[in-house]
Amino acid sequence: MGARKQVDAPPAEFAEALTQLREARFRPEVFVEEMPAPQRIAPHAAAVSADVTVDGDDVATGRLVVLYDPAGNDAWQSTFRCVAYVRAAVEPEMVTDALLGGVGWTWLMEALTDRGADFLAPSGTVTRVVSESFGGMADDDATAEIEIRASWSPVPGPGGTVDVTHHAEAWGEVLCTAAGLPPVPPGVVAMPTRRGQRGR
Repeated sequence: MGARKQVDAPPAEFAEALTQLREARFRPEVFVEEMPAPQRIAPHAAAVSADVTVDGDDVATGRLVVLYDPAGNDAWQSTFRCVAYVRAAVEPEMVTDALLGGVGWTWLMEALTDRGADFLAPSGTVTRVVSESFGGMADDDATAEIEIRASWSPVPGPGGTVDVTHHAEAWGEVLCTAAGLPPVPPGVVAMPTRRGQRGR
C-alpha cells in the first residue's frame, strides 16, 4: 500500500482565527456549534451555527462563516472575510415599518463597534418576510421574520493579527437583538455556551 496522503496543516493565521472563533462567549440563550464550512469560496473556511432559545422555543437562528485567503482578495480588502446570516421572528406589524431594514443593519454595525471589532467593506441585505395562511389553514395567525445577510472584512490589530472573537460575539449579539432579548447589563460577562446546552 502507498503511504497515506498527509493533510497539510492550515496556515498559522487561520489556525489562530479558528481558535478565537471557538473561544467566543455567548449569552446562555444562544446555542452554538460548529458546522461544515463552504469549500469553494476561499482556500480556508470555518463555520458555526446558532439557535436562540427562550422558554423552549427557538426564536432566532443564524450562522457565521470565517473565510481566509492568504493571497488576499481585492473585493474583501483583506485576507479575512466574515459572512453572517441571522433570521428571527418578529411581530407582523413590525414588517410594515419602512425603517425596519435600516434598523436591522444598524444592529450589526453597532454590535461590531460595541465589541471593538474593527472592519472594512461591509455589505449585505435585510429582508422582511410575512406569511399569511388561507383555506384549511386560515385560522393560523400571520407570522413574520427578519433576515439579515451580511459580510465584512475584519481589520488586523496592532500586531497584524485579526481577533475573530470580537466579530463572532458581535454576530451573537445581533442574534439576540433580532430575537427581542433585552441587552445584557453593563459589567455582566456572558459565559461560554456550546454543545450540551439543550436538554438541560
